Amino acid sequence: MGTSSAFGGASGGTPLVPSWLEGGGSDDGAPGDPRSDGSGSDAPPTGNDPAAPPAAPPERIATPVPGETDRYTSARTNFTRYARSGGDDRRSMGRAVSQYVSRSSGGAARAARRMGSSRGAASRLATILGQVGNVGIGEVLRSLDLGGLAGRPIEEVFAGLADFICPDGGSIDEGIARDAFIETIADLADAGITEIDGLTADQMQTVFELYIAHTIEARICNDIGTRVVNMPSDVRTVERIEAQLQEFIQRSVSDAVSASGVDLGSISREDVTGFVDQVYEATFELLEAAGEAEADK
Repeated sequence: MGTSSAFGGASGGTPLVPSWLEGGGSDDGAPGDPRSDGSGSDAPPTGNDPAAPPAAPPERIATPVPGETDRYTSARTNFTRYARSGGDDRRSMGRAVSQYVSRSSGGAARAARRMGSSRGAASRLATILGQVGNVGIGEVLRSLDLGGLAGRPIEEVFAGLADFICPDGGSIDEGIARDAFIETIADLADAGITEIDGLTADQMQTVFELYIAHTIEARICNDIGTRVVNMPSDVRTVERIEAQLQEFIQRSVSDAVSASGVDLGSISREDVTGFVDQVYEATFELLEAAGEAEADK
């Protein structure tokens, strides 16, 4: 919940999918970035042509759909009950997550689209992981002018990739993407991932799933949990709440990725953006269902 204190929570009148998220937030390369050709395509080489960057998805422009002014109320009320219980009231957690998807966000599809910068960052991470498996980390680092990181510990390598995967920006959306990546790096050792050379398919999937889960947790906490996550005075209780929510989200992410049947090592550069969007939407669908099931226990 490292990002939860950065924002006072979305207001009910905020559009279900703000217009500035329709193009994926800051998914594209920033003008002036030495790794960007100005087209918004800044991912590492992929596919059969190692020198070809993935094509940037077309920008989508749509009229924002206004939200109901009270659409966050039920989710926030239940999240507050969950926090005040010190993590014991899992029914309220389930209701909060389910209501966040169904009512606060307007369904799984809109919840996925609201992930903005996280979707772009997840696409770049998936591309990099696939390239590491195909051509090795040394070649990937050279293609990004980061050759000096070759041979460094995995945490240093991923930290060096942060500016490429999730460029630092001033918006909450960009902050969520970046903070989630930092938390993912911190989780690598606990996940048993200590070497970036020779990453297995399972390890690549684990890194990807960790990142997706952290972005969703941060989005939920920023939207419905900002005023309550610090209620428990006991640090261990706060950690317990965080761990429960993270595990709850992680299960749905893992199920969504597994159901896709996609191997990060073989996905084409043309398909990666669609795959990421599919994972986010499927995860929110599973979270809504899992939340309802938890609430009914």
